[in-house]
Amino acid sequence: MAGPCAVENEEMPLQIAERIKSITDKLEIPFIFKASYRKANRTRIDSFTGIGDEKALKVIKNVGNTFNIPTVTDIHESVEAAMAAEYVDVLQIPAFLCRQSDLLIAAAKTGKVVNVKKGQFLSAGSMKFAVEKINSAGNNKVILTERGTMLGYQDLVVDFRGISVMQSFGTPVVLDITHSLQQPNQSAGVTGGQPQLISTIAKAGIAVGVDGIFVETHPDPANAKSDGANMLHLDKLEELLEQLVAIRRATQSTPASI
Repeated sequence: MAGPCAVENEEMPLQIAERIKSITDKLEIPFIFKASYRKANRTRIDSFTGIGDEKALKVIKNVGNTFNIPTVTDIHESVEAAMAAEYVDVLQIPAFLCRQSDLLIAAAKTGKVVNVKKGQFLSAGSMKFAVEKINSAGNNKVILTERGTMLGYQDLVVDFRGISVMQSFGTPVVLDITHSLQQPNQSAGVTGGQPQLISTIAKAGIAVGVDGIFVETHPDPANAKSDGANMLHLDKLEELLEQLVAIRRATQSTPASI
């Protein structure tokens, strides 16, 4: 899953998707385009939230149709599930909202794939209850995404043991290699990050057998309207994915040790 944090305008998502698809086609990697149609969980009141819900959702749908690829966006309230489901293939539940029963069930009832990000405040084992809620609504199409656990007030850490724990629930597990490096609660009201460690987190995740990665990428992270501090520069994506493919091949051909 890859793309910009948010839909900033009509042209940028198409440009980013085209670049990513050319890379993933070359490396034979399945690609789901990601973009938020609205950012509802901003720290400051003056932070960018979006260009308008319906307008942004139409942009995401256009990306999917143009490049014949599945798309994913996040929803924040139960009433948004049916609306967003008309435009995308995967509904994503933000980490902060992963325990919201009504939201999970509303997403499940659309029949779409539901990607639930693990709360920064939860153990990996606790995510089985999110899976059960979605399954209870008759939907077995669930993905879980690891995105780090709070360490103090201003840092996150990834416990890679959690990947296999969540895989034991019978769901694919994705590793969010950009949000896992966020540094929240900064005094300026803008989340910080450590993008220089993206490859470290990604390589470790692939080595332990994660099913996929989630990466926010942008041609100009310094001027992105959301999460620029922890996004991967688009120019660095191909090299990173080449390395991850090599690691995947190596680990798949290596017998497991006890």
